[in-house]
Amino acid sequence: MSGETSPMSKTDLTSMSQPERIKTTESGILNTGEFGYPQGHLGHLTDSQQDALEKFKNLCAEKGLYQPSSNGIPGTHDETTLLRFLRARRFNVHDAWHQFSDTEKWRMENQIDNLYDNIDISHYEETRKLYPQWTGRRDKRGIPVYVFEVAPLNHKTMSAYAKSSASTVVSNTQIKSTPTTPARLLRIFALYENLTNFVMPLCSALLDRPNNRTPISQSNNIVDISGVGLKQFWNLRSHMQDASTLATAHYPETLDRIFIIGAPSFFPTVWSWIKRWFDPITTSKIFILGPHDTLRTLKTFIEPTNIPKKYGGQLQYEYGMPPVLDPAEAAHMTFEPTHSKWPQGPVRWVPGEVPGTMQAMAVGSIDGKERREIIAKLVQRLPGEETPAESVTRTPTATEKQDHQNNLDLVQSNGIENMPLANGQVSEPMANGKEKILPDSNGGDIIGMNNGSTNTPVNA
Repeated sequence: MSGETSPMSKTDLTSMSQPERIKTTESGILNTGEFGYPQGHLGHLTDSQQDALEKFKNLCAEKGLYQPSSNGIPGTHDETTLLRFLRARRFNVHDAWHQFSDTEKWRMENQIDNLYDNIDISHYEETRKLYPQWTGRRDKRGIPVYVFEVAPLNHKTMSAYAKSSASTVVSNTQIKSTPTTPARLLRIFALYENLTNFVMPLCSALLDRPNNRTPISQSNNIVDISGVGLKQFWNLRSHMQDASTLATAHYPETLDRIFIIGAPSFFPTVWSWIKRWFDPITTSKIFILGPHDTLRTLKTFIEPTNIPKKYGGQLQYEYGMPPVLDPAEAAHMTFEPTHSKWPQGPVRWVPGEVPGTMQAMAVGSIDGKERREIIAKLVQRLPGEETPAESVTRTPTATEKQDHQNNLDLVQSNGIENMPLANGQVSEPMANGKEKILPDSNGGDIIGMNNGSTNTPVNA
């Protein structure tokens, strides 16, 4: 069948069952799911949700999979991560525990932290070109906007990728399939780690957004299926189903919305089996836009300056490009003299030497050699404040240098993923839903920096 796009009528859309919540109207999308941001997130918890969070932390601690921060030592997991599992299970503590426990076991079996920090950069980039990519922009709430073009995933491309991804090089070691994850899927999870270890912490650190004390823990995706025929959908079904199932299980509640655009006339038929890959909460976040609804709906949630020109916006961005930072991001960022843009491969945030700053470290490996290179520094400030350039450029004090060295020693003993991002400072929600800030010994005030990874269990 031809992959040409034809308009989907209102009847096509509304013929899908009501619980799926796939609706468009003249005013845009009606529904955004059960715990639409910021509800159910830090600083916006009901009393019962706050109680569930405390019970969940206690249960995880009893089982040896969670240790809270103490005396400046970061905990094994942040509350933002724990809340993702609770929201995925509608704040049922025991259901969330089972999913969290399964995820921790899965991460250990597949060496997920080691995969992200040491994956061969060429393998990372080969995979990145075939999956959702961050545009470098955010929606009106500060949530990152990704774009995914499905058409390039043709039979030839996917066959070549399947052959290449039969094994993945991590620090000069070949990693193949594990009992829980096929080799061809392992690389995909390095991309999810980039979302939780780089993109989300960056978006959380930027305070030019509503609810700027609530960490960002989700993403928006514009999925372009223009030119995709029924045969291509069918050929991709197994690969996409496996990836979706594992992502839903181990990276819950990292999705805010999916906007599907360019849908062909046969898509309602395809949707009938695609929706089975997701749980009801996830399907409630998927919205199918007809050609006349696309720009109007996207503008409801995203400023035109942050919508790619291809979809009617003003952003000069093409799928495959590196992130194009928005002015707020650029204003907070200072690149090292040897860099003027983001390098290829994975990046994660580590604490800066000066309180109130954090550094972007390029990780991964090249020709079997680990890459650990600081490429940029970021300082957090409230909207309207002058950029405190001296915070980025001044020489750290002796105490600050010692604190930074202590953090580096922590990395050597526990791994990069356990590195604190604000000299051990933690934010915790109060029972009334507001957030209390626990400053570090230097008076720091950074919120939500260590925002996504699920780290090594206490009794591993």
